[in-house]
Amino acid sequence: MTLEKQLKYDKAYLKMALEWGKLSHCKRKQVGALIVKDRMIISDGFNGTPTGFENCCENEEGATKWEVLHAEANAILKVASSTQSAKDATLYITLSPCRECSKLIHQAGIKRVVYANAYKDPSGLNFLEKAGVELNHLPYE
Repeated sequence: MTLEKQLKYDKAYLKMALEWGKLSHCKRKQVGALIVKDRMIISDGFNGTPTGFENCCENEEGATKWEVLHAEANAILKVASSTQSAKDATLYITLSPCRECSKLIHQAGIKRVVYANAYKDPSGLNFLEKAGVELNHLPYE
């Protein structure tokens, strides 16, 4: 695929991830993620509480509850419970991964991460770079 065509697809999938993030019940930050392999969406996720828990992501003080799962973790877990594999896939995410999720991304075999906004702590990106995962910062237009 040409670079121009790849950029066109990257922008489209990132816009879809943004829309998916709007499904999150979190008030502080809504994050969406898509995992794409061979130009097919194999998984999706948004940040939120685990299945069976109330959808409120923040405690009384407005801080994020510890049990909230990040969008990319939800997408990776969804792949794990399917017949699909994330090996050599691309993760599209509205916010770059934290250090904990970066380990999951690497272990899942995801080879490329396209993100719109940078998370305040760059250690997740630093880890992925060290692990040989291709990183592409693509801010929204």
